[in-house]
Amino acid sequence: MTHPTQTTATTDDPFLWLEDIYAEDGLAWVRAENALTEDALVTPDFAVRERGILEVLDSTDRIPMAGKHGSHYYNFWRDAEHRQGIWRRTTWDSYASDTPAWELLLDVDALSAAEGTEWVWSGALFLRPVAGAPHDRVLVVLSPDGGDAARYREFSLDTLSFVDGGFDIPTAKSRISWAGPDALHVGTDFGPGSMTSSSYPRTVRTLRRGTGLAAAEQYFEVDEDHMIALVLHDSTPGFERDIAVDTIDFHTRRTYLRQDGWRLIEVPEDASISLHREWLIVRPRTDWIEAGTTHAAGALLVIALDSFLAGERTFATVFSPDPSTSLQSWSWTRDYLLLNLLRDVSSEIRILDPAKDWTADLLDACPPLHSVDAYAVDDEDDEDGNDYWLIATGFLTPSTLHRGTIGGDHTAVKSSPSYFDEDRFAVEQHFAVSTDGTRVPYFQLASKDLVLDGGNPTLLSGYGGFEHSMTPAYSGVIGRGWLERTTEEGRHGVYVLANIRGGGEYGPQWHHAALHANRHRAYEDFAAIAEDLVRRGVTSPALLGCTGRSNGGLLVGNMLTTYPHLFGAISCGVPLLDMRRYTKLSAGYSWIAEYGDPDKPEEWEYVQTFSPYHLLRDDVAYPKTLIWTATSDDRVGPVQARKMAAKMKDLDIPDVWFHEALEGGHAGAADNRQAARMHAMSFEFLWRALTGSL
Repeated sequence: MTHPTQTTATTDDPFLWLEDIYAEDGLAWVRAENALTEDALVTPDFAVRERGILEVLDSTDRIPMAGKHGSHYYNFWRDAEHRQGIWRRTTWDSYASDTPAWELLLDVDALSAAEGTEWVWSGALFLRPVAGAPHDRVLVVLSPDGGDAARYREFSLDTLSFVDGGFDIPTAKSRISWAGPDALHVGTDFGPGSMTSSSYPRTVRTLRRGTGLAAAEQYFEVDEDHMIALVLHDSTPGFERDIAVDTIDFHTRRTYLRQDGWRLIEVPEDASISLHREWLIVRPRTDWIEAGTTHAAGALLVIALDSFLAGERTFATVFSPDPSTSLQSWSWTRDYLLLNLLRDVSSEIRILDPAKDWTADLLDACPPLHSVDAYAVDDEDDEDGNDYWLIATGFLTPSTLHRGTIGGDHTAVKSSPSYFDEDRFAVEQHFAVSTDGTRVPYFQLASKDLVLDGGNPTLLSGYGGFEHSMTPAYSGVIGRGWLERTTEEGRHGVYVLANIRGGGEYGPQWHHAALHANRHRAYEDFAAIAEDLVRRGVTSPALLGCTGRSNGGLLVGNMLTTYPHLFGAISCGVPLLDMRRYTKLSAGYSWIAEYGDPDKPEEWEYVQTFSPYHLLRDDVAYPKTLIWTATSDDRVGPVQARKMAAKMKDLDIPDVWFHEALEGGHAGAADNRQAARMHAMSFEFLWRALTGSL
């Protein structure tokens, strides 16, 4: 098909004033639009459904996922009583019981009240203790608004308090690691010249205890137009080393070892690599010819690091992709390598034994149309080094956490409760044929008594970017918010998840197929699924809605502007939409590798063809549209959503709604209450828009 184009010079953009995120005139516009949207959507019935979703998010019966450090299992938890959350730990025997006894480490609600800042938990970085000692020091990471910028503060697990005079790195988009008990490798905003064009650290400096940031010694730096600099200290006993990563863009990087200076690990820049003890692991993203051997894109290669550094290039190929099967992740136990695979978007797990020439066994734990992931519990534990966690979930199967030992059995430890009547629904996988003949899979969740007459309200969701795979997963939010809702005739909502190109469901080739000038393949795939749903009688265009966030927001923005005839309503969240200026907004510069550079005329020629902001017309009948975002999102930012809504309203396009959470970061929500409002508002808009009640 043809794609309309329209070149709009930046100076002709009448909505640039909305790019000043915290300017009062822009925030006044936001508040006015929020009021209109809330007046239309927030009704007594809406409040009931919002509470139902919040019950799911706040449920005290959900699985408290934990990470093992030493003899304790650590968990961060939010519920109705702890809106901003608590950090806590317990022992294994306690964790495995029905009623774990948790030791409170940090109450973020209490901290926020004491300090007058609405802190949002962003994680904790543990310092390896000396042999035989318990863990004590951690860096607690807290964001003041839910954005990517965060503060790093040293915390003692002995005193359960922040360390007086300890490390405290001010709020910024930092990347930090322990360099030892009395030093950090710090990538942060040190002032002019220290950040990249992507708004991430350009330099890494070593900060010694008792000194200030100004005294930190420069250790590693990258070019300003690269994405980010990072240094990690590997403290594994017997394999201590510093590793530096120059991330050039989202898909290319250079990795260095510290050996009398930085030594480049000479693999293709688009390969993913990791170091584990004596092993170097490489996953090429494109075919790699080395020493006369072609290593396929998406394969996994292993070699002894010392041999590689000495010039050896004879890799063991421990995974080879095929047209149906891709590698998603890997994890080392003490003696084995676990591979998490997808075969036509259903999970498969292999256990590899390096002591037996990497022979592989299947782990019998993966039912069809489910997502199951395995990863090590603690590969350095003397007794449990070959234990693994196993997390299994399906659209209609509440998540279960198992623990197993390689060579033995795995047993269920925790299970999520049921949040809706799963027995009333069925999961199916279908394949649509895209414009170029490619078969594209999608999952369909629908009532078992679904009538294929085109009369079912249907929600199509997708992402299609950055090699991110969309896999089966249980969601009480979708169950309550969409599947269980019924029309006056008693028809349930149908939910569909698309596995379009640009994602990673079939490995790096599936991603490469929709990069840059080929971006339209992702959109053609999504449109083909929409057409297939109509062809099969599941729904009709007037009853078909779509939703996506971030890159998925760009996806549905293109459905709005290029395929408006296929949809009755669109919910577009925290989106990219102005592809002319996206590189100048928030972290947008870092995504040039995915979309192209609009400042290069030859690349703007194709980028403009999938820039929804520039494709809007005043003579097109568009679906009803909700565009939503968050003020504190410092990754995509709120301004593209603002400008798109403002332009649509300026063109007198009817049924355009906008909502901006005044906090919440790129997730759109900083706590469960905000998340429930976000989900409920999107579902409410879509349902009412499709069923004619809006």
